[in-house]
Amino acid sequence: MDVTFGYKDEGKCFFGKILRPIAIVSFQNESTKKWLEIAMVVDTGADFSILPKYFSEDLGISLEKDCIKDSTVGVGGEQTIYLLKNRTPVKVGSISRDVPLAFFAGDEVPPLLGRLGFLETFDVEFLKSHTIVFKP
Repeated sequence: MDVTFGYKDEGKCFFGKILRPIAIVSFQNESTKKWLEIAMVVDTGADFSILPKYFSEDLGISLEKDCIKDSTVGVGGEQTIYLLKNRTPVKVGSISRDVPLAFFAGDEVPPLLGRLGFLETFDVEFLKSHTIVFKP
């Protein structure tokens, strides 16, 4: 069954109204088994999915014990990231996946939903009606 999300209005800039493709993704806390919903930017330019550091605490993940320290380069330059050693369970609507995940060293960058192990497992459509459709 397809899962659909709308774009979020992020205000205006010199070029016009900014509409950002946002999907609600549920991540499972390993210790409590509770699900945490996170609004993520659907970013086809992101190699993999990355969350701000503060979500590691919400998900019961230790950056020092559960992750491998690495770095990534993007529009903002090089940043330290922490790669989760094991895939983590997530849900998009009623669709479940175990996906690779990383955390930024800080909290400045928004949650990014990337290609590797996540977007590439769906047919994703970006419609001119400002809707995103995930097709399993």
